[in-house]
Parts: sequence; structure tokens; C-alpha cells
Amino acid sequence: MMALAKRSGEGPIALKLIAKEYSLSEHYLEQLIAPLRNAGLVKSIRGAYGGYMLAKEASTITAGDIIRVLEGPISPVEVLDDEEPAKRNLWIKIRDAVKDVLDSTTLEDLANYEDEGAQDAYMFYI
Repeated sequence: MMALAKRSGEGPIALKLIAKEYSLSEHYLEQLIAPLRNAGLVKSIRGAYGGYMLAKEASTITAGDIIRVLEGPISPVEVLDDEEPAKRNLWIKIRDAVKDVLDSTTLEDLANYEDEGAQDAYMFYI
């Protein structure tokens, strides 16, 4: 998604190019791209100059959107109703805080962060 965001406006990008640039398996990317396409986050273009591109502006796609498509609901642990109230409440607060960060961080934010060359910081590719 980061590779597509960085090349937004350049037309479709082949998975082979992304795989090479990020040292990933093309087969692995094919498995990731299908649910992203089905969710309407990316679109595919067929043909000799085909590939994939974002279906929406990077500023409208959040990290939360991507993670929910690829991983399912956002929850650090499964909160059980029979758990003691203090523990249950803590886990709910943690879950909500994580959701807030993911839902307020756009793909554009992430692409810009990486472009700024943030050094000595951890960056996870989504």
C-alpha cells in the first residue's frame, strides 16, 4: 500500500516491481492484494502496462482500514465478559486507543513519514 501511495498518479504498478523494491515474494503480494482489491482499497488494471493502483486517495485510506481488511477486527486480546471489571476496562481502553491511532493515521501520513527519511525510528510497512 505504501508503494502504491508513493506512486499515486503514475498509473498502475506491477506487483513484480513492488516485490523487487521491497524484497518481498511476488506470491505473497498476490495473496495480500486480493482482499485489498475486494475491499475497494486498490484496483487492478489489465494489459501489458497493467498493474495495481489505489482506488481512493491515500489521504482517505487509514492504517485501520488496511489492517481490518488484512487482519480482521482490531483488538490486542479477546475481552471476555466474565473477566474482572478492572482488567476488562483496561483492555477496552487499550483497544480503543489503538483504534484511534490507526483510524487517524492515513496512508498519505505514512508515505510522507517514510519520505522524510525518519532515522532511528521503527517503520512498519502496511
